[in-house]
Amino acid sequence: MEGKFIRVKCSKCKASQVIFGKASTKVRCLECNTILALPSSGKAKIRSRVEEIL
Repeated sequence: MEGKFIRVKCSKCKASQVIFGKASTKVRCLECNTILALPSSGKAKIRSRVEEIL
């Protein structure tokens, strides 16, 4: 996941969203505002289902 974009699916509303693998801020679902990824020291901690690495 080094510098790649990732398509994830929200576990709450099942909406798909593309996020950056090294997110430096909290990433929230655009539909229901659930946290999808949290920043860590480098790559983001993904808290939802990864559908595809782009």
